[in-house]
Amino acid sequence: MAFQYRALRRIPAMVAAAAVLAFSAAAYAESDKLTVDVAAGKKIFLNGKDDVSPCQSCHGPEALGIDEQQTPRLAGIGYAYVVKQLTNFANDDRINVIMNVMAKGLSEEDRRNVAAYVNTLPAKTEPSDFAALKAAGTEVGEPYRGQILVRYGVRGKVPACQSCHGFNGRGSDPVYPAIGQQKYVYLVNQLKNWRDGSRANDPLGQMRAVAKNLTDQDIADAAAFLAKAPKSTIGDGFLPNNQSVLDNLHIVNN
Repeated sequence: MAFQYRALRRIPAMVAAAAVLAFSAAAYAESDKLTVDVAAGKKIFLNGKDDVSPCQSCHGPEALGIDEQQTPRLAGIGYAYVVKQLTNFANDDRINVIMNVMAKGLSEEDRRNVAAYVNTLPAKTEPSDFAALKAAGTEVGEPYRGQILVRYGVRGKVPACQSCHGFNGRGSDPVYPAIGQQKYVYLVNQLKNWRDGSRANDPLGQMRAVAKNLTDQDIADAAAFLAKAPKSTIGDGFLPNNQSVLDNLHIVNN
């Protein structure tokens, strides 16, 4: 449990414990040690399965996401989080016309395998191209204003994003996904979905409570900073160790 404490110490202990319980029941702790097959997950990601299209067709061959398709980065954002989202899509607890169909075509084992595969992909970045987005008519926020929201929050309005998601949004697996270096368009869309309640699969309603206080400008600014936020600085070289989560799994490679 040392890893979980280290990742969650930034938020009040009672809130962290409740979030872990709500999260793990659906996504993480079905047994003491789950079996995942990374090779099988790779096959589904790259080639699909039966009526399920290859994940790479929307998320890119390296799972880095595609702004033009409004799809997120999946690589390294957190094993448990990806399992939970696929399960929520399969159960219609999170609505997306494409993902609901795709997830329903995957078994529980398939979902774990895909999540394990994308969590083992090499760490690399493919930042959103702000110039291209602006040329296409997409409004892009100001990163310097977004940095204030992400790192410090605004007293009486919203807490700092990094109080749950870690420094610059680099993630606190297994509960909070990496949102740093996520695709800009996806970040904007999801924050707006949290705000209007069209997405409601957040543990304890935390994201809805935060997003309801954000303006369109706040959302654009926070997303602009997060989309290119570095994972560490000279003064803070710690990086989250997602392998610690995978160490709790029995991994096979067929």
